[in-house]
Amino acid sequence: MIGQKTEFLKGQEFFVEITGLGTSGEGVGRVNGFTVFVQGVLPGEIAKIQLSVVKKNYAVGTLLAIAKDSPERVEPRCPVFGKCGGCQLQHLSYKAQLEAKREQIQAALIRIGRLPFVDIQPVLSEAPIWYYRNKMLFPTGGVPGQTLLGCYARASHLVIDTKECFIQDPMNNKIMNTTREWMNDYKIQPYAPNAQIGIIRNVMGRVGVKSGEVMAAIVTNGEQVVHINELIARLKKRIPNLASVVQVMNTSKSNVVLRGKTVLLYGKETISDSIGKFKFNVSAKSFFQINSLQTEALYDAAVKMARLTGRETVVEVYCGTGSISMFLAEKARSVIGIELSEEAVGDAWENARANGCDNAEFIAGDAAVELPKLAQDGVKADVVVLDPPRAGCDNKVIEALFSMTPKRIVYVSCNPASLARDVGLLAEQGYVLTKVQPVDMFPMTSHVECVALLEKR
Repeated sequence: MIGQKTEFLKGQEFFVEITGLGTSGEGVGRVNGFTVFVQGVLPGEIAKIQLSVVKKNYAVGTLLAIAKDSPERVEPRCPVFGKCGGCQLQHLSYKAQLEAKREQIQAALIRIGRLPFVDIQPVLSEAPIWYYRNKMLFPTGGVPGQTLLGCYARASHLVIDTKECFIQDPMNNKIMNTTREWMNDYKIQPYAPNAQIGIIRNVMGRVGVKSGEVMAAIVTNGEQVVHINELIARLKKRIPNLASVVQVMNTSKSNVVLRGKTVLLYGKETISDSIGKFKFNVSAKSFFQINSLQTEALYDAAVKMARLTGRETVVEVYCGTGSISMFLAEKARSVIGIELSEEAVGDAWENARANGCDNAEFIAGDAAVELPKLAQDGVKADVVVLDPPRAGCDNKVIEALFSMTPKRIVYVSCNPASLARDVGLLAEQGYVLTKVQPVDMFPMTSHVECVALLEKR
């Protein structure tokens, strides 16, 4: 039995009771107050582990055996679960997944936001929990004739060859398997990032869930790809609704996959999809929520929290391509979207025109600069909607937000930790977090989205 923190050494073996889940789906336990993280175990289980990493305030253990199973443990559906890093919770019943995600949000708000009590609603989950991803972006690996194609292994760049991803739309799986077969048949060289050699870096599939249209994209380390017409022919034969095949030429050393020149190889440059009654054109590089059906639930929750009567001016910060803006504009007097990416703002204007939304406008720029400008021009926001990336809001954006003194702030978040941090900053300026609605956009994974309502005290 280990008595003190200083006695923890790499290679030690002991039993630990798992009391919770970490943000990446790992089990969390404590021994004499010392935190230990273990992959593959669930709350309520007793596990025999071996310490593989020991730090000052925590340790990481490798699972050796489970002495006591959780009643919520289930058999994973995917044969590469545990090796692949795409899913983290297939071994946990879906009911327990939803509760774990709710607890994850609550724990972040208490620990980081220092909020003792918040009304966190049950997690919304009405869409299918399998085959729900409308976008696939898988790396390649291996050698010519023995291509690996699938997700990375957890915490590495080792490619786990996958024949069927159970959270991907079936059409994306067809694109993956057809491309792998083509690469093997013609000895097309997969990309090796360390050596900077190989031609095929990534394979992407996009599906318009409502339209049925399918796009395939090949990310290449160069311009010329031999036998590319044979790949297009195979894709056309196996995917009846194939509407687009594009090539993204990425010769950079960056980990940003979809960068570089895009060339249309077959069909049209975009496919269409719908969220609610609104239609969107989606290109290879466009941002579009990966769970089309649950996105509608997420946006509906945001609009309900905004409590719009048709008289309000709404400012949406980090508006992206304007998808939430369409839902807000239907209920508000006017909507102003701010987004740093000029390309995304161009898409937002096009989406507004295509949907007949004439009371929304979009500004390309830094919200920390544009918000004070709007305030100086006499624009008073009744409601501000924040939809930042995973890192959360820039502090300067939050400071600029106060120049508009909105009555309500609706915060759409994909990361409970950054949400909790930002809510703490907003609380210092008199905003009270009154409600949180989680939405399960990513079943079988540890990720969760939520909508939070903050009201001026």
